[in-house]
Amino acid sequence: MTNLAPLWSPLQIGSTQLPSRVALAPMTRISATEDGLVTEKMVSYYEAFARGGFALLITEGIYPDTAYSQGYLYQPGLATDEQARSWATVVDAVHAAGSTIFAQLMHAGSQAQGSRYADSTIGPSAVAPRGEQLGFYRGEGPYRVPAEITREQMEEVRQGFVASALRARESGFDGVEIHGANGYLLDQFLTDYLNLRTDEYGGSPQNRVRFTAEIARAVRDAVGPEMAVGIRISQSKVSDHDHRWAGGAEEAEVIFSALAATGVDFIHTTEYKAYAPAFGDKGPSLAALAKRHSGLPVIANGHLDDPETAVSMLADGAADVVALGKAALGNRDWPDRVRRGLPLDEIDARLFAPVADVKDWELELLS
Repeated sequence: MTNLAPLWSPLQIGSTQLPSRVALAPMTRISATEDGLVTEKMVSYYEAFARGGFALLITEGIYPDTAYSQGYLYQPGLATDEQARSWATVVDAVHAAGSTIFAQLMHAGSQAQGSRYADSTIGPSAVAPRGEQLGFYRGEGPYRVPAEITREQMEEVRQGFVASALRARESGFDGVEIHGANGYLLDQFLTDYLNLRTDEYGGSPQNRVRFTAEIARAVRDAVGPEMAVGIRISQSKVSDHDHRWAGGAEEAEVIFSALAATGVDFIHTTEYKAYAPAFGDKGPSLAALAKRHSGLPVIANGHLDDPETAVSMLADGAADVVALGKAALGNRDWPDRVRRGLPLDEIDARLFAPVADVKDWELELLS
């Protein structure tokens, strides 16, 4: 029997003290109102994970501005004071259940497939994301070709991240996670085939990570030391699962070193398999490279459903926290079940049909 004790040891991330090492990964559930307000379904959804023993909850991606950031219809926002007030109900419920919660701030960029604010999209260059829009998030057909983002729009994006982070602080969130992964806007800047810019934000890895680092630094400075700040990074994307950084481990060093220099408190890596080599058939995982080159606490996400696999990331020193996605959807009390040696349930495919939202029957099962 594998020793699972590392899962239950405490950890400090910035100003946040975690009693254990199991987190809820961010998962889009498109269950807000049309104008981006939190619903009672969402309150019950997050509260259930807190009651189930997850030490940290990271919210689904929340759009930060009323320009181009929204990615999905019925996605929640932190772009207005009214949206922020609605999130306070989630935060209060999670805190009352004994857990902590970070708001994930996400600008969809050219990967947007549904917005109440804009009929077009923006990206680092006029290049459409690969693949097709996601049907279970109400998308259809290929992604649109975005307009190349201007310097003025980049500044608006930066201000949007800062303003939404401050709203998150006012709502009572314990921290914020900047979404720099999965093909959304900041990841588009990191991606060689989506970023064809010839200015200081394109070309070399040092240039392509610049915008992400500037936003991370701006958010870090704005919210102050009493709030944890981190960033999520991946190679794969919603529409391109096979993408890998062309510069390999050297490019990883540039990216993670630059992000660590911004003063953030943690890095969250997400890959199809968190424990798999980042490049080729052998070598360290992306989480291990993030740990090596940032020196920060690392949250790892990706097929860590099995407790023995999850604890191996901690025991090997590749990560400090494991974040569960689909495994958590199937077991809202995954930490409590594992502690007690109880069996885990398989995820019900109906959670994603016809759309990936919070189902009424799902909440009945949680009560």
